[in-house]
Amino acid sequence: MAAARHSTLDFMLGAKADGETILKGLQSIFQEQGMAESVHTWQDHGYLATYTNKNGSFANLRIYPHGLVLLDLQSYDGDAQGKEEIDSILNKVEERMKELSQDSTGRVKRLPPIVRGGAIDRYWPTADGRLVEYDIDEVVYDEDSPYQNIKILHSKQFGNILILSGDVNLAESDLAYTRAIMGSGKEDYTGKDVLILGGGDGGILCEIVKLKPKMVTMVEIDQMVIDGCKKYMRKTCGDVLDNLKGDCYQVLIEDCIPVLKRYAKEGREFDYVINDLTAVPISTSPEEDSTWEFLRLILDLSMKVLKQDGKYFTQGNCVNLTEALSLYEEQLGHLYCPVEFSKEIVCVPSYLELWVFYTVWKKAKP
Repeated sequence: MAAARHSTLDFMLGAKADGETILKGLQSIFQEQGMAESVHTWQDHGYLATYTNKNGSFANLRIYPHGLVLLDLQSYDGDAQGKEEIDSILNKVEERMKELSQDSTGRVKRLPPIVRGGAIDRYWPTADGRLVEYDIDEVVYDEDSPYQNIKILHSKQFGNILILSGDVNLAESDLAYTRAIMGSGKEDYTGKDVLILGGGDGGILCEIVKLKPKMVTMVEIDQMVIDGCKKYMRKTCGDVLDNLKGDCYQVLIEDCIPVLKRYAKEGREFDYVINDLTAVPISTSPEEDSTWEFLRLILDLSMKVLKQDGKYFTQGNCVNLTEALSLYEEQLGHLYCPVEFSKEIVCVPSYLELWVFYTVWKKAKP
């Protein structure tokens, strides 16, 4: 499956750069390729020149009066000759621009090509809205469950990556995430009762089982996440997902809210509750957002099943999303019982951004 290849050159010249001179200076390069030209001009707003080729490739040249010059070229990626032509045009334009801007201080930025419509999607946004290109070379798994789209993609440097409804969840390289949401090696899980909310990739379950707990209960709503991960994320989950019950663990395929309510009604308590459900939503009106209500419900129910000296671990969000993090911390002051919290910032390899993790515990009774 071939795709469109979008290449870009950006030039920033001095404010005195003459747009008409630049336009005329570059025209011959496109004419040599047999490309048809169409030029639009605006008073005080510069020039837009469009060049089209018989093979379907085209170029947009935008010249702004303040000195910014943008060149975008698009070609059919399956056409090797077309790719060579685009690279040749870029090289020639870059050299010509250097000649035209000799009397003007400026800079040039040549961006890697963006491939659109390919069989493998390599572009995924970070939590704070930056577009990242991953070194994805294979679609390992791609299925829709009743709850979400589940993708497992292979990255050359991160291994297989689990992506749920477009959100990068965990890669085989991301032991740092699992360690952080378990307390960064500071906790003794020996002989303890542990509750995991979510965690369908099996990473947390796998690591805790190694620490000889009394019992770990994992509540995951989506069987298809477990099925995909136990086959394609074994470096993360090991063999713990092969069976829903083991010597010291059980996996419940259920919605965690009814389970938490049932445990609270029964008076069941845990030494640790680990929430691995979803990241903190980006919102400015938590009192009006059902997602924040959901988070508060999870927090309240978790506190009800947490022992007085127990700990609640969860992921937060990207360190850059300070407003969302502050709103989350506000919710901690609205629970049925008073709590205290601490947070840790960890670099999760496949996230390509720093991530915040929270530890929450009940205030000591007077």
